Amino acid sequence: MLLEGKQGLILGIANKRSIAWGIAQAVAREGARLAVTYQGERLKENVDELSANLKDPVILPCDVSKDEDLDALAASVKSSLGHLDFVVHAVAFAMREELDGEFVNTSREGYRVAQDISSYSLTALSKRMAPLMEGRPGSIVTLSYLGGERVVPHYNVMGVAKAALEMSVPKGLRVNAISAGPIKTLAASGVHGISKMLEYHRNHAPLRKNTEQDEVGDTALFLVSSLSRGVTGEVIHVDGGFHVMGMSAL
Repeated sequence: MLLEGKQGLILGIANKRSIAWGIAQAVAREGARLAVTYQGERLKENVDELSANLKDPVILPCDVSKDEDLDALAASVKSSLGHLDFVVHAVAFAMREELDGEFVNTSREGYRVAQDISSYSLTALSKRMAPLMEGRPGSIVTLSYLGGERVVPHYNVMGVAKAALEMSVPKGLRVNAISAGPIKTLAASGVHGISKMLEYHRNHAPLRKNTEQDEVGDTALFLVSSLSRGVTGEVIHVDGGFHVMGMSAL
């Protein structure tokens, strides 16, 4: 029970395949009480159903592209929980048409949307949640991907957004990122060729397997717990070692 008596906020649950849900399960298993968010009425039913398996959850709406939603979220979390010990930011989005073709054809609006939701939202969220962790060894965890470090076909503008995300480290809090291998989530379904990416990863990662949701969940558990109290500014790869590969054996 690493997180007995701890309270956290998790953004980004869409359905049972979401990495955010894998993280929620891991931290709840270790005793944490959670506030979770949903983005729009379309996803509310999924989040409500999944949250029935959590311990006394607080379920709140939030569109991270709207400052008024983030303000309301902070007020609701303070009213419901009083304080936070950790925050998990598992939010990313790019318009589907920006995830195909050449990166040079990225539209101005497509670039803005990807950066706003996938990167700036961490900064905006941290600004509002940091006061709720004041006086505590607070921890913020976000989700990245190897496409923020290296060229990945069709990842395009999301790679630039993830690179910016990895540089967003507020002072005074532990802030770390998990760079997970490809997982077939709702968000990943928008990346052209995701099935081929999964197959390539499985065949070339040193562990010869795809990344699993619970592997990311357990890594997030470590990062929000006191076990990682000396760790900040890190990008931890949970990808079966794929990130270390150069040219694979022919």
